[in-house]
Amino acid sequence: MIEKIEALLTKIEQLEASDPETLETARVKYLGKKGAIAALMDDFRNVPAEKKREVGMRVNELKTKATEKIQSLKEQFEAHGERDSGIDLSRTAYPVTLGTRHPISIVKEEIIDIFKRLGFSIAEGPEVEDDWHVFSSLNFADDHPARDMQDTFFVQNDPQIVLRTHTSSVQTRVMEETSPPIRIICPGRVFRNEAISYRAHCFFHQVEALYIDRDVSFADLKQALLFFAKEMFGDDTKIRLRPSYFPFTEPSAEMDISCNICGGKGCPFCKHTGWVEILGCGMVDPNVLENCGIDSKEFTGYALGMGIERVTNLKYQVKDLRMFSENDVRFLEQFQSAH
Repeated sequence: MIEKIEALLTKIEQLEASDPETLETARVKYLGKKGAIAALMDDFRNVPAEKKREVGMRVNELKTKATEKIQSLKEQFEAHGERDSGIDLSRTAYPVTLGTRHPISIVKEEIIDIFKRLGFSIAEGPEVEDDWHVFSSLNFADDHPARDMQDTFFVQNDPQIVLRTHTSSVQTRVMEETSPPIRIICPGRVFRNEAISYRAHCFFHQVEALYIDRDVSFADLKQALLFFAKEMFGDDTKIRLRPSYFPFTEPSAEMDISCNICGGKGCPFCKHTGWVEILGCGMVDPNVLENCGIDSKEFTGYALGMGIERVTNLKYQVKDLRMFSENDVRFLEQFQSAH
């Protein structure tokens, strides 16, 4: 028995095959159900008891080496075939061009990254909302113009169910469910019933930020805004704050940045003023805090919000807002190196 095993081992070690068909024949000859190694295993019952251990080990060793030899020759054929053809048969028949992230996504992620470095976390909420979270909790009067049909999409003519007009609704939900300190950023899509043109659309994207804690001041807001502007548009960027009005903040302001095209000298983009409006902000109105279950005598906070399309226009000088939603590949390919 040992002599048969040694003879088969020698043949297997010297095995060569000129093509896959010859190799398959050899595999069946040695490893098939009726092959030489299977025959040895059938004869194993005739081996004396004192030699079964040794013979069993040698048969297993023979089977292992035969399997390894067959596999080695098979891999050589496969590698040789790949070198000869130079074709990857797993690839599609048509060339695949790499895509790119949408400019809105690029700018949104950049804004989020800046505020994350200031300690803000991301909060999200539903796009189909109720009147309380979109308007009432944010200090909107019943006769406020934003409630008019010309601005808001109502769902199934129900005045209590709307498509959110700003992501401030996410802030109110967080304030209702979370105790201060609160430091969140709310990116998302919003909807307004406006005529579509090169400068307006019925849907767009916003990023809003909210910070509530003890002793939060307008100075904290200004410092966060300055940091954001410099990180987003460059170290030479300047900001200015103009008094404004929003129902949910008091005092309120709009922030301009020095025009990043002309450097503040004046050009058609900034209407020769040297400044470009970028966002609205202010201290959270005490009524809003109380509406959401936060003690306005103990806590204060600031909020700010910006349109992502607006920031994208400033970075890339895109003159027509409609291009962001038309999915024109020629337009999108311009941003392949922007991320």
